[in-house]
Amino acid sequence: MNFLNKMERKFGRYAIYNLSTYIIGAYIIGYFLYFLAPGVLYNYLSLEPYYILKGQIWRLVTWVLIPPESPGIFTIIMLMLYYSLGNSLEQTWGAFRYNAYIFSGIISTIIGAFILYAVMGGNIVFGQALFSTYYINMSIFLAFAVCYPNMELLLYFIIPIKVKWFGILYGAFIVLSFLQTNWAGRVAIIASMFNFILFFLMTRNYNKVSPKEIRRKQNFKRQTSQTGRSGITKHKCAICGRTELDGDDLEFRFCSKCDGNYEYCQDHLFTHKHIKK
Repeated sequence: MNFLNKMERKFGRYAIYNLSTYIIGAYIIGYFLYFLAPGVLYNYLSLEPYYILKGQIWRLVTWVLIPPESPGIFTIIMLMLYYSLGNSLEQTWGAFRYNAYIFSGIISTIIGAFILYAVMGGNIVFGQALFSTYYINMSIFLAFAVCYPNMELLLYFIIPIKVKWFGILYGAFIVLSFLQTNWAGRVAIIASMFNFILFFLMTRNYNKVSPKEIRRKQNFKRQTSQTGRSGITKHKCAICGRTELDGDDLEFRFCSKCDGNYEYCQDHLFTHKHIKK
């Protein structure tokens, strides 16, 4: 994450706050066009390198207006969910890193479209469904599942299921789609999911799996188990005072908007009042 840290220090002031609001707003415009002028939406705004190279450069931006799903009640529920998850990720990572996550997916999708266009001979139109924001939206859910695997969502507003199981289901669906589609579709999936690959594979701390680090963790765990609940803890919520000893399902995160190293459990991370010095 050193590269992101340097970029945030240099360009963090340019970050777009509440980015999820603008994303949902773009989809609302897209749905209006879907009902009022569907021909304009898909024939003149989609991501098509063939037409972009012929001067229709607005397509580099306007393709994000195309909603990932057809309008319906289920779509409204999903957009509300993605809005909530996106805001949660922005509060956890900070606005700059959330911006970097979303825009890296958008930029990699554009690059993937042009690479595929060049490989396939430079004389093909992909169609409205190939390069879209569908998998970029799925990457938001996957990112949330990695950050908060034990948080629960209500399936059909009744059945509580941990987010990690939804994440596994999403991942399996993406793999299945990758295997069943053609190479054009595979390039589109890889390009759209590049932000998730970049953030959670290339930027993770691999020192955690080194033999030295594993031995250190084992020694620490043995020492804390000997001292019991009155001993040293690694995490403590600044609101309720709970630690990792109070439950195996507790998740702790530092708040990027508080001045100082204040850590909160999952119940208070998004509800606490930010501390400013």
